[in-house]
Amino acid sequence: MKKWLAVLLVVLLAASTTTVIATYYLAAKSEADCYVGVSFCGDTVAEAKLFIDRVKSYTNLFVLQSGPVSKNETAATEICDYAVDAGLSIIVFFGDLTPSISEENGLLWRLSWLNTTQQRWGESFLGVYYYDEPGGIQLDCNWTEHNIMSWNVTYDERAYDEIANLISLGFQRDEGFEVAKEGSPNLFVSDYALYWWDYLLGYDVVLAQVGWNHSIAQDIALVRGAARLQDKSWGAIVTWKYSEWPYLDSGDAIYEQMCTVYKAGAKYVVLFNHPTIEGNDYGVMQDEHFDALERFWNKAVRNPWVFHGGVDAEAVLVLPRNYGWGMRHPEDRIWGWWGPDEKSPQIWNISRQLLDQYGTSLDMVYDDSAFPAEGVYKTVYYWNQTVNFD
Repeated sequence: MKKWLAVLLVVLLAASTTTVIATYYLAAKSEADCYVGVSFCGDTVAEAKLFIDRVKSYTNLFVLQSGPVSKNETAATEICDYAVDAGLSIIVFFGDLTPSISEENGLLWRLSWLNTTQQRWGESFLGVYYYDEPGGIQLDCNWTEHNIMSWNVTYDERAYDEIANLISLGFQRDEGFEVAKEGSPNLFVSDYALYWWDYLLGYDVVLAQVGWNHSIAQDIALVRGAARLQDKSWGAIVTWKYSEWPYLDSGDAIYEQMCTVYKAGAKYVVLFNHPTIEGNDYGVMQDEHFDALERFWNKAVRNPWVFHGGVDAEAVLVLPRNYGWGMRHPEDRIWGWWGPDEKSPQIWNISRQLLDQYGTSLDMVYDDSAFPAEGVYKTVYYWNQTVNFD
């Protein structure tokens, strides 16, 4: 009898402890610990409102990423009002506001508009999404069709440091970039490569584009490592798997991708919804994608047993200074000007080994005395060392 009583007390104690822990984490998750939302790439205010009504119960972020709408002050303001009234935070896309096209893209009205955002929407206005894919464009642009000789760099030079400096100088001279940065609480961009330099350009938040047919673990390693050492924030935007219909991956695959970046610590998780499709009021998103988003909200973000950032970096791989190699495949380009060099095979091999070993517990950073990896990570590997795992 005493043994049964002891067993009963242990069971009751365990149940009580579980209840206390669950109550604690439920209280801690009464508000979402990251921003979850969709990007709107439609053409009208009516489309945006319909989209907001569809997702507002299981998101807390709305990204106004429509080119046509973002150029229209009245439309942009009306959509932002509607989203904030629905309980959503907002990020507004500005596109490219370089002086040569600033009048067309509305640089002048945005100057005054940015001055009103804090008063109008307060902390619900998270910032400006300025330009797009600067790193990817640098890698994939056909530079032979541009006047690169004005940069005084030739193809046969290994002038990686010089290229990095010139790119940074180009952004510093971008009037629209400076306007957006000065008037916005945060400056956002999405990209699929060279995240390290996106932060160096002055962006506060980089959304790594996941969903393409390359390694999500590597994307996380590169963007999270850059954000960590440079003291910035990071997120992910789930984008296309296909370059034609149906564009997006399956709902189940997207759900897994969102869970992966959430557990790795992404502060922002966004689902990219472009282009608009005739006969579908919601762009390319189908019911399965809305279901995946709602499932992610309820089973991960609001679930007390799923820990945001629970998968942290146990190790880091340090890459060469200003080595702007895309790393998407062994023959990828360096800074968009050169093919792989003598360092590329060694970097490819060690990065594959470490990704296999650590998965999403690996970060990748660059050798930079301003942002040392030593002392930040428990285990530090360098691109030119040999690793052996038992």
